[in-house]
Amino acid sequence: MSLAPWTTLAALAERYDAFLVDQFGVLRDDERAYSGANEALLRLKALGKTVVLLSNSGRSGNYNAERLVKLGFDRAGFDRFLTSGDVAHDILARETAGKRATRCLTISSGGDRNLADSLGFESVEDAALADIVIISGSEAERIPLSAYRARLEPAARRGVPCYCTNPDRHKLTKGGITAPGAGSIALAYEDLGGRVRWFGKPYPEIYRYARSQLKGTPAGRILCIGDSIEHDIAGAANAGLASCLVRTGILSRHSEEQLDALAREYKARPTFLLDRFALGSAEAR
Repeated sequence: MSLAPWTTLAALAERYDAFLVDQFGVLRDDERAYSGANEALLRLKALGKTVVLLSNSGRSGNYNAERLVKLGFDRAGFDRFLTSGDVAHDILARETAGKRATRCLTISSGGDRNLADSLGFESVEDAALADIVIISGSEAERIPLSAYRARLEPAARRGVPCYCTNPDRHKLTKGGITAPGAGSIALAYEDLGGRVRWFGKPYPEIYRYARSQLKGTPAGRILCIGDSIEHDIAGAANAGLASCLVRTGILSRHSEEQLDALAREYKARPTFLLDRFALGSAEAR
């Protein structure tokens, strides 16, 4: 028995008015755009659909949108790019307004300090000095998790609150290799005794923000498309929305049996399966 019925993008467009589409593993990998993804977005827009790209990225939606355009995507292919970083920024801005200067240790990739800088936090490198910790990215393909644990331990021991703006436990690196993501580092922080507040899929805040962009579209006319059962499919289920699992990305090498096990583990099954996010993708195998 299949995990869910196979479908096509054309069939989905007939059934739904709004699409919440994941970025990594659906539209692109770590290096380039997936073939046909840009054309698929443009087709949905040509049909009058609302398209919101929904990503577990610690960076802002504007930054991610610009990065997609540099990869060859047309900006007309989506209405809004919303990230877990956007949601975290809005919530932290409200909660820290009027408070004293906050010293922040950021764990990220590429030296990104965007969230801390935009909130006016003072960035520090020593966890023993931090008032808060932000985990927005991972370089675990070259830095072992044990090194992250050692660096974060002084903050966890003092009970410093941690904000994880990218809960993905795994990431796709160059060549399609899987490495621990920011979520794995945040789990290590919890294991050290620290407190973590999570933003992004599958947590509810990002879906509330996304729904606010959909012009009152009924829940039954909204579809979430992603490559992760843990984040995209479970998040959609928790939000009461239909979902489609794309067989590219993080789970592309998983068997039907492995996918079924994940669905049972996270208590979430996709409504549909799609070979890839492209026009004319294959129907039932």
